[in-house]
Amino acid sequence: SFKNFSLSAHISLVSGNDVFNYVRSITEGMTGYENQSTAVYNRWVSDGQNTRIPKASYGDPMGNARFSNRWIEDGSYVRLRNVTLSYTYPRNLGFLSGFTVFITGTNMVTWTKYLGYDPEFSYVDGVLGQGMDYGKMPQPRSVIVGLKIGL
Repeated sequence: SFKNFSLSAHISLVSGNDVFNYVRSITEGMTGYENQSTAVYNRWVSDGQNTRIPKASYGDPMGNARFSNRWIEDGSYVRLRNVTLSYTYPRNLGFLSGFTVFITGTNMVTWTKYLGYDPEFSYVDGVLGQGMDYGKMPQPRSVIVGLKIGL
């Protein structure tokens, strides 16, 4: 707080969790006719090429798209969950005993190396389904502007 202004923030940090990025495994699998991500432009094409993405082949006869650590990613992140800036006018204005104007942002920014939509997800409620990102909607970002009136 400074004079009549107030700023509050809630920051969360998660470190050390590994995530299976199922969406990436499908969009980089190159096993059929599905749309693929732009990452497959770096696939293996010629001898001596240094790349982390294998050769594209219909039907995947070599099993390059099977489950592997290729799609296991670090799910660590730092997220600015809530931030609120407010101004309080403390003087009486007739029948009002002051007012507060505020703006609040939720899920404003997330710092992560994770390539999926959101490193904080939950596909199922059970223990066995945790850590697999099937591409559910990420947490929404919202901004609220408000006025609190004292009577």
